[in-house]
Amino acid sequence: MTNIIYIRGDATEPIGEGNKLIIHCCNDTPGGVWGAGFVLALSKKWKLPESEYRKWASGNTKINPYALGFIQAVGVEKDIAVVNMIGQHRTGPDENGFPPIRYWAIDECLKKVAVLAKRHKGSVHGPRFGAGLAGAEWDYIECMLQKRLVNQGIPTTIYDFEG
Repeated sequence: MTNIIYIRGDATEPIGEGNKLIIHCCNDTPGGVWGAGFVLALSKKWKLPESEYRKWASGNTKINPYALGFIQAVGVEKDIAVVNMIGQHRTGPDENGFPPIRYWAIDECLKKVAVLAKRHKGSVHGPRFGAGLAGAEWDYIECMLQKRLVNQGIPTTIYDFEG
């Protein structure tokens, strides 16, 4: 059985040949909040993922609902798309101190990512999304990646940023 590949590097520079999907976790805040964590690296490299996310969050698009469990794929290069996954509710802990991550929503997003990756014969790449500002336990996310992507034959690489 294959496993997730872990490398040191920059997830905005995915390795390998063919089509590549860069996945990351976004929030469902009305109007959209984009400005901390991995999205800063995305916006530094490409403007389109942020602008499309903001359109989506403000209701100015007819694609998937802007809601937990949904994704938005944004082509940024000939063979690279950034996938905005709505996997966290708002941006900080709730009134009881629970983190914003919603594991069920990440799982739903990953099901949709798998369909997209298979359709375009692509590989999946990303940082350890959800485990930073969203407050996820990486072990849970890792299990979902294994089940929804790797076990379906989709090459999956996670990048640990150097520097």
